[in-house]
Amino acid sequence: MSEILVLVEQVDGEVKKVTLELLTLARSLGTPAAVWAGPGITAEAKAKLAEYGADKIYVAGSEDIVGYVVAPKAELLAQLVAAKSPAAVLVAATAEGKEVAGRLAVKTDSGVITDAVGLGEGFVAEQSIFGGGVNVHAKVTRGTPIVAVRPNSTAPEAAAGAGAEEEVSVTLSDSAKAARVVERVKQEKGARPELTEAAIVVSGGRGVGSAENFSVIEGLADALGAAVGASRAATDAGWYPHQFQVGQTGKTVSPQLYIAAGISGAIQHRAGMQTAKTIVAINKDPEAPIFELADYGVVGDLHQVVPQLTDEVNKRK
Repeated sequence: MSEILVLVEQVDGEVKKVTLELLTLARSLGTPAAVWAGPGITAEAKAKLAEYGADKIYVAGSEDIVGYVVAPKAELLAQLVAAKSPAAVLVAATAEGKEVAGRLAVKTDSGVITDAVGLGEGFVAEQSIFGGGVNVHAKVTRGTPIVAVRPNSTAPEAAAGAGAEEEVSVTLSDSAKAARVVERVKQEKGARPELTEAAIVVSGGRGVGSAENFSVIEGLADALGAAVGASRAATDAGWYPHQFQVGQTGKTVSPQLYIAAGISGAIQHRAGMQTAKTIVAINKDPEAPIFELADYGVVGDLHQVVPQLTDEVNKRK
């Protein structure tokens, strides 16, 4: 089967869940080959990539790849495309991933598809548009298909691959060195799981009422060992940081359990959480659109319902 390149997303040597999703997707269409860009690959990372189907692991360990902004990764992939002639290249549809995809498309004279939520035979991509209201199918007709896939659109499934490591070198152009990274500030990781990788997410919306009242949402999240999310209305109001926004213009989540408290369910928000396995909605408006999507609904004031729910969860610990 033809080789499919998958750009690895990792933090401090730890492979991110979206990479496992991409490997799973690639495995259904060809032979997955992971591309590790930069130094820091560990035995644990190699084992994880192999566990999810990577037949090869191309390792470009040059410090220069991460010493400059975005462009080196595109040049690395372009050189691998020229040398290996893969059937396709898959990247995560993150802010950086989409920029890498665009640059790679230009360098390889290929078509690019972004924000795919599925990929089928013949590399026909499914895209969810108009806030998740319409699904369309698209296919690259020129060059090597380059597809940026949204996180949480594919369930990762383990299936062992050979995981054969192959070191590769990359020659960076002067233009790739135009923007250098001069400082990195590591954000302290809290006790809660990362939003896009959490099994349970508790989100608050306009109905929370204020930044102070988000402590109610955080309390339930901590009781459940969940991540905290927020609607665009809540983040635009300054009640919660924007990096926790769930929705079309925020992050896409697909947890086992999603609890939406005080969120009306506008299409913008639904686009970011509608693939959750079980959805629980808490809203005092019985006509709120979120109830159309919910598996379980509670009509009531979240400031009464959520604390009671938190208490019950804590009693069962």
